[in-house]
This record gives sequence, C-alpha cells and structure tokens, in this order.
Amino acid sequence: MKRDKMEFGLSYDDVLLVPKRSNIESRRDVSTETLLTKKIKLKIPLVSANMDTVTESGMAIALAEAGGIGIIHRFNTIFDQTREVLKVKRYRNAIIKNPYTIKYNISVKEAVRFMEDKNVKSLLVVSDDNKLTGVLTGRDMKIVKNNFSMPVSEIMTPREKLIVASPEIRIEEADSLMLMNRIEKLPLINSDWTIAGLITRKDIERQTSNPHSSIDSKGRLLVGAAIGVKDDAIPRARDLLEAGVDVLVIDIAHGHSELAINTLKRIKKQFPNAQVIAGNVCTAEGARELIQAGADAIKVGVGPGANCTTRIVTGAGYPQLSAVMNCSEEANKSGIPVIADGGIKNSGDLTKAIGAGASTVMIGRMFAGTDQSPGIPIVKNGKKFKVIRGMASFGAKLGREAKGNNEDNKNYLDFVPEGVEGLVPFIGNVSEIIHQLLGGLKSGMSYCGARTISQLKGKRNFVRITPAGMKESHPHDIHEM
Repeated sequence: MKRDKMEFGLSYDDVLLVPKRSNIESRRDVSTETLLTKKIKLKIPLVSANMDTVTESGMAIALAEAGGIGIIHRFNTIFDQTREVLKVKRYRNAIIKNPYTIKYNISVKEAVRFMEDKNVKSLLVVSDDNKLTGVLTGRDMKIVKNNFSMPVSEIMTPREKLIVASPEIRIEEADSLMLMNRIEKLPLINSDWTIAGLITRKDIERQTSNPHSSIDSKGRLLVGAAIGVKDDAIPRARDLLEAGVDVLVIDIAHGHSELAINTLKRIKKQFPNAQVIAGNVCTAEGARELIQAGADAIKVGVGPGANCTTRIVTGAGYPQLSAVMNCSEEANKSGIPVIADGGIKNSGDLTKAIGAGASTVMIGRMFAGTDQSPGIPIVKNGKKFKVIRGMASFGAKLGREAKGNNEDNKNYLDFVPEGVEGLVPFIGNVSEIIHQLLGGLKSGMSYCGARTISQLKGKRNFVRITPAGMKESHPHDIHEM
C-alpha cells in the first residue's frame, strides 16, 4: 500500500497572531483598503456570500455603501438576478445617464405596473419623438381614484412647470438648485428637450452620508454576481455584464475541475474585459491552474462554511487557514488577490485570514441574521431567527426548483446533499456586524504593528496553540452575565 507523505493542515482555531511592538496610537490610523480583483479596489475587505439566504440587492447595497461588495446569488432566473443587479446599480448615481421613461399617452395602469417592475416611484414622461413632456410622481398619482385607464398626460406635472438643467451642470450647483426650488429630481435636457440624464436629491444625500462607498467610474455602487458552469453560464454572464455588474463569480464547490477551468476560459474569451473570480479551491495547484486560465481573483475554501457538510459527506477538503496560506503564496507570484471563503466565526478569524494572505474575506453566516438578508425573521421559543442554508442542501435544491432554476437532476434519490439548513439569531442591521468586524480587524492589525492590509501580511507571525490554549482564549472561570 502506498504510504503518502501527509501534509499538516491548520484551521483558524489552531493559531493566534503573535503581538509585536507597535507605534499605532489609534485604530483610526489603520487602513483596511484592499483589492478584490486585480482591478477592483475596496475600502474594507468584506464580501457577502453568494447564497440565497444572504445576498440579494439589499445586502449588496449595504455592503457597497460600507466600502465592501456583495455577490448576488445565481439561484434564480437570469431575469431575476439581472434585476437584482440593476437595483444596486440604480440605487445611487452621480448622474443617472439613462433614466426610466414612459410615453405620454400610456395609461396610468400601465405606468403603475412599470413603476412596480422597475422599483421606482417616479418617471420622466416623453413624447413620441422622445422629448421631455412631463414628470409622473407619487404625488401626481394621488389624484387618481378609480380611473386608471386615463393617460398619464392628464395627471403628470407638465413640462412648463418643471425645473430642468443643462447636462453640464455641476453636482454642487444641482444640489443648490433643487434646494432652492424644493424639488427632489432634476431632469437634465439638451437644447432640443431630449433627455440627457437625471439628478436626484436622494442620490446626493447617499453620497454625502456614505463617502467611503465602493463605486464605479460613474458613481454607481459596485456589485458582483455569481454564475454556474452549466449551459446558462454564458447567457447569464452576458445579461449580467450588460446590466452593469462589476465582477462575475464562477460558483462551483470544486473549482479545481475541468468544468470550472473551461467555463473560466470561455468567459474570458467572450468577455475579455470582464473581471472574473474563480474557485473554490484549497491547494496551490488549484489556484495556479485557475490563474493560468485567466482568473482575476481566487476564492479559497472547500468545506469550512457553517452550513457546509462537504468534508463529512465526501471526506474531502482542507483546513481553511492552511488552504488560504498555500493558495495565497501561489497567487502572490502573479499578483492575484485571494478571497478567504468560509469558516469566519468572529473578527479574530477575519484578522487571521488576512494575515494568512487573503485580501478579502467572504462572509455568510454572520450576515444571514440581519435585516438586509433575504427573507423575514421567524419566531421560535419567543426569540427571532432567520433561515440560512448551504447551497448544496436539500432545501436549497427545492428552492431552485420553486424559482424555475434547477440545474440538477430532479430525481431526489440521486441527490446527495453537501449542506444543511439552519437558524441564526436575528441581529438587526448588518452595519452593526460590519462595525464589529472592522473594529476587531483594526485592533488585531495594531497588535501586529500593521497600518495596512499588505503590512499585516508581511509582518504577521502565527503561533500554534492547543485545545487548552483555545479554551484559555475564551472567557472562563466566571459566570457570564
């Protein structure tokens, strides 16, 4: 029998970061800026997981406003996923270049349906030759009682009563003009009254209140989206890129496979300018092959997630800290960032993951119990919870079928789950979790004498600890209040 030379693998609980002399006086002196991919920068190293109980547009907006990014899950139709991306991209704009419009002669009923479909509360109204003729707002809709068949031209605010501006107006000037005239929206028009764009007060306020947001060159929030490796990968990628998605994530449990590698090559060939994250892998060899195939970032983690049973069901995987270290060492040779996906239980694990070489960390369980995750809280024994499920769980399979997006064989006897469903405590706004994670990370960086993410990777030293050392690390010998 072959006797393998066995590697030694460590998880986050197996080590501590060794404190060093530090001249950092305050956490305010620590920067958490980092790279998501070769070209995408983030203010904070946090990415929300592409799980259907974690990230849709609400979570993606919250993460981007905080300086991170959310990855919209793929377990729905292409249309629905694209719509979630559009909600994020249209949530905040310096200038909305292509605002939604309707024709002046359509019925109020049609306008209401369009508003609901696009998730907006007002529309610009145009003539047959696409010139601005008015604006339809929620205030205008109040005069409609039961006659929803009337044309919108009868209830809209007409052009002669509108305040408009030139496309060359500066944001500061637009802000003053809207304040002076007590309006919320400022249409930008060309000399012939064709629409050149739209500025809203809400967008300006969002920019002011979240100055460190992750934004693209047009001032829109950054957002990512997942694709699979089956037949719909290319059409899904095409529609997502047309909607303005900033990064694609090839979502497959075993990324060191021909399916993942060939899908990556196809995506990069057809969409050469697209930023693509590939994974999941847990070895240097896996990272190297994905990088050679064109990956702009590598997602690392096989089996460490809270809802994942891959290691138990298949017997395959790799302890996460060592996986991140091995993959990061290989990826650094090509300047490719690594995303540590799974196994984060607290802010200390986040600091260890960054110290091990990751540029960002993907969070699932810790974000699942927040207001911004999909679904509503449930009450059990007088306490509120939210559902979380691994995407290879039986419940997730049923969910995919319910949404008309099941890539798997529908024969349930052939399905072997590699994930479970569970409950996590409902904890309110995700901003509170982000604050705690970043606070712990900055403190951990200061203990290592690191002012930046790159310094932490270079300065850190780990010490292995025993189970007794981990027990000692937690509160002990007291009755907690």
